Parts: sequence; C-alpha cells; structure tokens
Amino acid sequence: MKDENGRELKQVQTKAKDIIHPSSLILHTSEKTGDLKIRTKKFALRVVRVYCSLPKSTEAQVLGKQLLRSGTSVGAHYRESVRSRSQAEFISKLEGGLQELEETLYWMELLVESGILGINRMQNLMDEANQLIAILTTCVKKIKGKNEERKTS
Repeated sequence: MKDENGRELKQVQTKAKDIIHPSSLILHTSEKTGDLKIRTKKFALRVVRVYCSLPKSTEAQVLGKQLLRSGTSVGAHYRESVRSRSQAEFISKLEGGLQELEETLYWMELLVESGILGINRMQNLMDEANQLIAILTTCVKKIKGKNEERKTS
C-alpha cells in the first residue's frame, strides 16, 4: 500500500509504549507515532468503505452514519493528543478516542446483529478496533501510573 505521496507503507505493529507524549513520559520515536497515525487513518478509511457499501435502506443508512462519524473521529483524537499542551489534555484526547472506538464497535455490532452486514464482513474491522482500544488503554494507564509515581516520590 502507498501513502498520498506514492511512498510504500510498511505494515508495523504499534505498541502503546511507543506513542509520543509531549512531556516525554513515554519513550518514543517519530516513526512509531507516524505508524499509529497511519493505522488510525487506515481504520477510518475502512469505516468509510463499509459505509459506502451499505444498502440504501433507512436502517442501514442511520446505523452507517453513526458508524461513519465515530469511526472516522478516532484518528482525529489521536492526532489531537500528539499536539496536546499538557498531560491532562493528552489523556483527555486519548480517552476521547477510546470512547469513539467503543461507540464504533457498538454500531458495528448492531449492523451485524440486525442482519444488515455479515460477521465475516465486519470481523477484521472489529478486531482492529479492539486492538486500537488495547493500545490506547495501555497508553492511558501507563501515563496515569507515571503521574502517580511522581506524586508519591
């Protein structure tokens, strides 16, 4: 797969410990931050493709628009967190992204359980949402833990 400038993109597993935090609470590299930026953007694009493939029934379009809104905002929250001015703002933005991921999973579950889409069509995207939740959750817990360590030191 190539980015918007035609450069080859590599598939990289990003771990929460590699995410950038402005106060340097987390060891990071700009390459790993870019990987999560790319990963959340790919997630959003996959959500867009699911929405575009939905039937034109009222039910499918209502659920689809909710999925589209929440699923595309995850990457925006992550990018906002990278530019945060404080630890509290950083945590807040990541937690906002987590809320959107949970909501996205909810809409995907409804699309599957209502019979609008098959589980085979949604399983990989649902798995990716769960992986992103795990990454962001670990990141938030790690930062909160570091903050607690500093308070007790």
